[in-house]
Amino acid sequence: MPIFNAADLGVFPRGAFADVLASNAEYVKSFDDDGLTGTAAAGLAVITCMDSRIDPLGVLGMKRGDVKIMRNAGARVTDDMLRTLILATYLLGVSRVLVMPHTNCRMAGGSESTIHAAILAEHGIDTRSVEFRTVDDQEAALMTDLVRIRSHPLLPRDLVVGGAIFDVHTGAIRPLDA
Repeated sequence: MPIFNAADLGVFPRGAFADVLASNAEYVKSFDDDGLTGTAAAGLAVITCMDSRIDPLGVLGMKRGDVKIMRNAGARVTDDMLRTLILATYLLGVSRVLVMPHTNCRMAGGSESTIHAAILAEHGIDTRSVEFRTVDDQEAALMTDLVRIRSHPLLPRDLVVGGAIFDVHTGAIRPLDA
């Protein structure tokens, strides 16, 4: 049985997003276009996890317009992150990058096979064609990701790159010498 009606293709699912639309209507009432540009005012890009416990601007004491925030599962430096960093460094004012995975991350808590097995068992979907990039040693993975950025031939040689692990229970970041 299809999970959608073919006649509904292209129709925005207003019911499913009613809370989002209502919240946006309230947001618009006090929204102030303060003239921000697309550049990172603080010259910073942050690569972090999609985990909703992380508020990158709050964690780093930044505000809207200061930082380019890039997220994915596990805060991994993928090819798409590198593509985005190239654009951010040459077109959007980024001169430094912080890679910031976090404690208690699902991508650091199990192997690829464990994650695939859990999805198969719970949802009946075989995801083995997808690489989730889980890690068993979060610090080692972070060091590998920092090297990926620092050694990329299309990124500026003077790009400042650092790594830190965010603790979801204390709010502290722990810089890593790498």
